[in-house]
Amino acid sequence: MVFNRPNKPSKPIKKAPETPSKKVITTGGNKGSNNSNNPPPPSPWLDPNNEPSPHETASFVEYLRWMREPDRDNYKDGTKVQILQMATEKADYRQRLTTLVKRTELIAGKNNTFQVKCAWRIRVGGHRGPESILLPAFDALGMPYIPSSTLRGAARNQAIRELMAEKKLEWGDAEKHPEIAKYFGSLEAEDKQNKAGKVVFLDAYPLPSKGGGLAMDMANNIWKWENNSLGYNPNPNPFLSLQETTFVIGLKLGSLSDDPKVLEKVKNWLIKGLQAGIGSQVNTGYGLLLKAGAGQPKQKQEFLRVEFALEGQLIHGHQRFTQWQFNDRRQEWQMRGQAEAEVRPTAFKSMLRYWFRAFALGVLEPGRVQTLEAELFGGIDPKGYGYLQVNILDGRIAKKEPRPNYKGKNDPCGEQQGTLVLSFSPAAPTNKAQNLKTLFTNLTWLMFNLGGIGQGARRPCYSRQTRENAPWFRGSTFFIEEEDNKLWVAPEEISVFKTQFQQRLKEFYTSLGALVSQQFNYNRRRNDFPVSQQNWTDAVDANCEIVICKGRGQNNKPYALSILHSPQFKIQKGSRQDYDGNLCGQVTKGVKPSPVWIADLGDYQVVTVFGANQNPRRQYLEELKKQTSAQNYVKVFPLP
Repeated sequence: MVFNRPNKPSKPIKKAPETPSKKVITTGGNKGSNNSNNPPPPSPWLDPNNEPSPHETASFVEYLRWMREPDRDNYKDGTKVQILQMATEKADYRQRLTTLVKRTELIAGKNNTFQVKCAWRIRVGGHRGPESILLPAFDALGMPYIPSSTLRGAARNQAIRELMAEKKLEWGDAEKHPEIAKYFGSLEAEDKQNKAGKVVFLDAYPLPSKGGGLAMDMANNIWKWENNSLGYNPNPNPFLSLQETTFVIGLKLGSLSDDPKVLEKVKNWLIKGLQAGIGSQVNTGYGLLLKAGAGQPKQKQEFLRVEFALEGQLIHGHQRFTQWQFNDRRQEWQMRGQAEAEVRPTAFKSMLRYWFRAFALGVLEPGRVQTLEAELFGGIDPKGYGYLQVNILDGRIAKKEPRPNYKGKNDPCGEQQGTLVLSFSPAAPTNKAQNLKTLFTNLTWLMFNLGGIGQGARRPCYSRQTRENAPWFRGSTFFIEEEDNKLWVAPEEISVFKTQFQQRLKEFYTSLGALVSQQFNYNRRRNDFPVSQQNWTDAVDANCEIVICKGRGQNNKPYALSILHSPQFKIQKGSRQDYDGNLCGQVTKGVKPSPVWIADLGDYQVVTVFGANQNPRRQYLEELKKQTSAQNYVKVFPLP
């Protein structure tokens, strides 16, 4: 089935509120000055009497010297973005990195060095900087690098994993095995020759580049468990990682060995260990390092691969600093940023986690769901490493997003592409592998067919070019290439999709039941959460309905969305009508996500409504059914 893929001018800057800062360095937009008509925006981390002006070869550590405790919490987050961007864009590390790479080649020998490239991003080691900024590992001079101890650990862990598979050993026994000490050394080894390692690992530095691979990154913990209930609170936290960086790896034989076969064996272990990932957040796509020219090997534990395209508001990482701007209504300075589109494996893992939680809450008590969620996807409280590893191959921006404001009115819709790859992590129990594969495969199918991903995930992509304000496209829509993924492409007939959907959901629940040693009655759905006009929980439980519908859309919107946005469901806010926050979500006076998900599958839409037993959600479903012919409106959940 082939689908047809369907800023206001800034106000004058006013005088800033009184802060100790009287002028700052900005990296774009309106620069600060000392005249009263255009005073400087606030920058609480920059010393107003001694602005940073480091040499272009200065490392990020130099910028840390200029940071101080902010005087006002209002402005610290914006300034954090500002100064991180300054550090990544103004530095020039080429001269120092050239020296360090040459040093590696001289110590190890030209034939004992090789290059590895990060498939996406990597953050090794590191620590927390001012205001808890997460920083990657820097050497004594502030250059980003991979410490030799990390490389040794990756090679040793790979050797232990292979020994476990060969001799059927547990980790603890394999770790103490003489075969491991033979190469990596052990203070407990009986043979004195094995008390020290045979191979010397050198620190690995990036190939010379202006920024050394340092790039802005972002983490956002949106959902949080509190007393068996879920809280929604977006909390973007900018930090630094290295992006698509190529490192030079150097090894050499130590004084205890002159056997080149020892060096070659350890080198092979290291290459395989780097392919499995190193550093933080390996299960969410970080840290995969591939030998240059070798291509992407298939992971040993890989079980699913799907090519996709995404149109609409896309997946975004950090926000790029543009300028400070004074908000008249709130009487405060605000940082104006530009979201940067990026294909992020973290977004896919987060969305899989979201839908798992929603479906599991319909059949399991909340405390059990919280524990199981941490086991499958990883967590801090309760603690869990996670059984699932998510990677994106060849993630790319196929079409840039429309330009902001009026310039982008006629620009095409943005598009991202890539290949989603799911694998088992080392923590996944082998005796549960088949149930886990079934659960994650069906969960992924449900994710693709229930909504989008990234910004605007709860709405299908639609054009706003008839409007006089940006963004020109809203929502998010998945597309699957039919030639390579026939089982993943939605059928044209509603009845066929209904059968597929219910079969996928039953298989999900069956595998979930096997994991928790419990059989589920699909119609005996739980009702653990109170529902009212203003409150609901994102759970596919007794208060949820999922329907398929088909009709003629209006105003460049798919049918189900045009009904949702129709005037009858708007409410009066002051002198104007606006969307009802209890139906469409809201971002003011408390952030509230919409209880309605709409996925556009081309010939029809799939609509998921949480808290569907209360108005205005109940009214929306009744109106949708009323305006749709009987053959074009089908309820697919609750299951029959």
